[in-house]
Amino acid sequence: MNKTTDISGSAEPEYDVAIVGLGPTGATLANLLALDGLKVVIFERDRDVFPLPRAVHFDAECMRVFQTVGIADELLPNLFVGPGMKFVNANGDLLIDWTRPTSVGPLGWCASYKFRQPELERTLRTRLTQNTQVNMRLQHDVFALDERDHSVELRFEDGAHRKILTTTARYVVGCDGARSTVRRFMGTELTDLQSHQRWVVVDALLDRQRPDLGDHSIQYCDPARPITYSRGPANHRRWEIMVMPGDDEADLGTHDWLWRQLRRWITPADAHFERSAIYTFHSVVARGWRFGRLLIAGDAAHQTPPFMGQGMAAGIRDAANLAWKLTSVIRDRLPADLLDTYETERAPHVREFIETAVQLGRVIEAKGNDGAVHTDQHTTATIRKFVTPQPSLGAGFHDGDARRDGDTLSGFIAPQPRLRDGTLLDDVVGHRFTLIVKAEHADAAKVYAESISGAQLIVVTANDNPTREWLTSSNSQAVLVRPDRYVCGLARDAAEIHALIERLRNKQIRESEAESV
Repeated sequence: MNKTTDISGSAEPEYDVAIVGLGPTGATLANLLALDGLKVVIFERDRDVFPLPRAVHFDAECMRVFQTVGIADELLPNLFVGPGMKFVNANGDLLIDWTRPTSVGPLGWCASYKFRQPELERTLRTRLTQNTQVNMRLQHDVFALDERDHSVELRFEDGAHRKILTTTARYVVGCDGARSTVRRFMGTELTDLQSHQRWVVVDALLDRQRPDLGDHSIQYCDPARPITYSRGPANHRRWEIMVMPGDDEADLGTHDWLWRQLRRWITPADAHFERSAIYTFHSVVARGWRFGRLLIAGDAAHQTPPFMGQGMAAGIRDAANLAWKLTSVIRDRLPADLLDTYETERAPHVREFIETAVQLGRVIEAKGNDGAVHTDQHTTATIRKFVTPQPSLGAGFHDGDARRDGDTLSGFIAPQPRLRDGTLLDDVVGHRFTLIVKAEHADAAKVYAESISGAQLIVVTANDNPTREWLTSSNSQAVLVRPDRYVCGLARDAAEIHALIERLRNKQIRESEAESV
């Protein structure tokens, strides 16, 4: 990437943010930025949504982001709530039981949803078309980025009209996948977590009911041929089949080959294939998610094996973390080095999911006679009853890196209770900072909050049992929740409440945070 002096003088960039790539991560980020009133342009080299399924799972935290965007209720009728995953060996013995509750959890949504990616992408795009601040440029391919003093110049090709054009934006975010163009201009390298394996992914549509296939996802840890089964919404089913040494490359992935691998579950009398593809599952994390005015998100920043269903979910978390930070910096509410906390917070969080997926992949791909994992007894025992990781953010704009005794909240996702009238909390507070405070401190907190110009802070009095109980259980009088729903910090008295609020108009990142980025 070249950095040049802005010869245009004081001319304002045409856009606040340019997003390269309109997959789920880019579309979610654009929607969140549009909620904040930013002017956004999105470049996507393809004209239409890819019509076939790729990602098939997201979690409650993602659904909460979609709730913020305003599409959760629209998505819900077409989703299937997943009951979890089981790992079995070649004899059918249970190795790992990863049961997930099918009832609504503490985030206000169920823990696991199965979906069809084309439907999600169309819904996200439709939402974008309703906002006049967003310009979607389909069939437009960005090929050059030049950073200037106050903006980035983007050069791109209009594929439909064969024209070369330019525009400017304050920041550019590459949501352009594993072979990211933006990452290449940043010069960012990837940390290889040493897990690369070829699998054939096949999506089938059942032609008749097959309840015997079950609702749980199953990882068949068979050393002869590891295979994954996953149920989707309606009649959609997916199998992932590991490529083994000795497989005939000419035969691999053909319909004859696929039917041979799947004959224990389905035959042509039961289903027909929607798509199949050969993938190499990678595990990598970028070293450097921001370079000046360029940033990356989603698969451009990290890639994970699919064994936890967290690939797309990680990109949605990126979008949620980055959106409010870009808004805060562009609106001059917080300093530009806030953007450095994007990587310091997200990279350790996503790495824990990737490393766990790699560990589970080793169970699936084990070569023992019974398909059991080759580890010591302690490791095997601890993963037999598997619980979804719930890591905190890495060091950044929260108190988790300097957590005091009894602070079990800072840096973790906040719960979302239903209030007395049945409304979910996020629907009340919107995409902004929220101070949840006990009634005896509410009036003073509101006076403090009103003194902050443009801080986008709402004060919620903990009158409802769930919010009161949450504060009481954390031994706090107030909790400050960020727009991405992660806890920024808690306060135990009036002075600490004032300090929490003051933090939102502080033009310097705290010293402990500056040292961490």
